[in-house]
Amino acid sequence: MAASTPRFQPRLRIPPHVHYAGPLLTLPLAQALLAARHAGAGTWHGSLDLDVSRAEVALSSDAWEWRGQRYPYPGKLKDRTLYYWDGDGFASISRYSGSLIKLVPTPWGAPTFEIDGIKMLPTSKESPIDDARRKVALVAPQGKIVLDTCGGLGYFAACCLDAGVARILSFEKNADVLWLRTLNPWSPDPDAPASGGRLELTHADVSQAIAQIPGASVDALLHDPPRFGIAGELYSQAFYDQLARVLRPGGRLFHYTGSPNKLTSGRDVPREVEKRLGKAGFKAQLALDGVLGVRR
Repeated sequence: MAASTPRFQPRLRIPPHVHYAGPLLTLPLAQALLAARHAGAGTWHGSLDLDVSRAEVALSSDAWEWRGQRYPYPGKLKDRTLYYWDGDGFASISRYSGSLIKLVPTPWGAPTFEIDGIKMLPTSKESPIDDARRKVALVAPQGKIVLDTCGGLGYFAACCLDAGVARILSFEKNADVLWLRTLNPWSPDPDAPASGGRLELTHADVSQAIAQIPGASVDALLHDPPRFGIAGELYSQAFYDQLARVLRPGGRLFHYTGSPNKLTSGRDVPREVEKRLGKAGFKAQLALDGVLGVRR
């Protein structure tokens, strides 16, 4: 069966959300704008979209102008926080609905996000986009149908699109994460021309939705679940059996596990995952900070 043949139509695809196109500020950026104004400069050059692009900003005593719109100089901002223009002022990109979730700047441009202060993406040594690119390369997505089980900010999806994926089916359970995506210029927009209709983003719990995916209907899998203590069902034998069911024979899986300290947790999660995937029908081995499997 050709990899580009449509074989699954998600039922719960999220409605189109307009991605934010206004400025994104951090404390250092706000300080740079104010410093340029205080120095008497008429313009400031830099990036207001997390290093996606660079532009000239016109400065005046009471406001600054970017992309044809004027904005007031922001008041007091916090460090490690991103701000967007909500129409009335610069608001932090964070929400609280049971857990505090926020978009967090990194030195690499592409942001990470935190839930209750726990960083969800590795960013200490490289950009989360570069990290995602190395992992995506393990499943060789070009021309394939890929299942992205836990979409997050969409960095796996972005790398798959760049690599020439035929179609990527991405699930995300958390509505607040989907909101973060609309404010993050590094998150791929399913409705943008650059996506070419290849990204189908579904607001659903993949542990339940996977039962609706036909068997052997995807060519590769990317599984980046929250840590075991938060989403144990996504590490279960029953879920791995479902992953094996939907993946065609010979298809590849990359499962992110991270490197939890087994001295403190008492568990060797990567080895447990490797063992369970083997029982599900994968030839599995440790790779990068996770497990790589090939469907037998």
